[in-house]
Amino acid sequence: MFILASASPRRQELLQQIGCKFRVQPGQAEELSDPSMNPVSLVRENASRKAFDVAAHCAADDFVLGVDTVVSIDGDIFGKPADAADAERMLHVLSGRMHTVSTGVALVQGKKLWQDAAITKVYFAPLTDAVIARYVATGEPLDKAGAYAIQGRAATFVVRIDGSYSNVVGLPLHLLSVLAGKAGMQLWQQW
Repeated sequence: MFILASASPRRQELLQQIGCKFRVQPGQAEELSDPSMNPVSLVRENASRKAFDVAAHCAADDFVLGVDTVVSIDGDIFGKPADAADAERMLHVLSGRMHTVSTGVALVQGKKLWQDAAITKVYFAPLTDAVIARYVATGEPLDKAGAYAIQGRAATFVVRIDGSYSNVVGLPLHLLSVLAGKAGMQLWQQW
């Protein structure tokens, strides 16, 4: 059995996109938000916490996938915004600049761990106050790291990316494929 330790609809859609059969079982692991940690260390730690938390309640041969994504710029780490005002603040910081999206991926089976992180650079166009306010009013950014959804309306903000697109959505599929191969796990039954 393959279990996604996340309720994220975006991650579910990405797994469905590649023909993966899985069950959703979000865990209760406490996420770290330590500003002294670098983004890659933070997302790797949080992803493994999530995966091990759910794996503790599963069969020993089940594979459990834990994932964590953050946006970083100027040494600041942006997770999901606390509210609309926080979303506006984040978008003002990202406006017209390059930021980094880091996603930790942890695949756990019993006590075994296969883990890594993907990093993508995202370049935003300059955003006006009116555009930011209108976007935040849609509600779309309120449950997204960095307060935007590249697969949604915010696609119009992105000038270019360097790295994995699926990473920016929330699950770097190539990295997951590499880790699954190392673990001896098949992500899909057939193509």
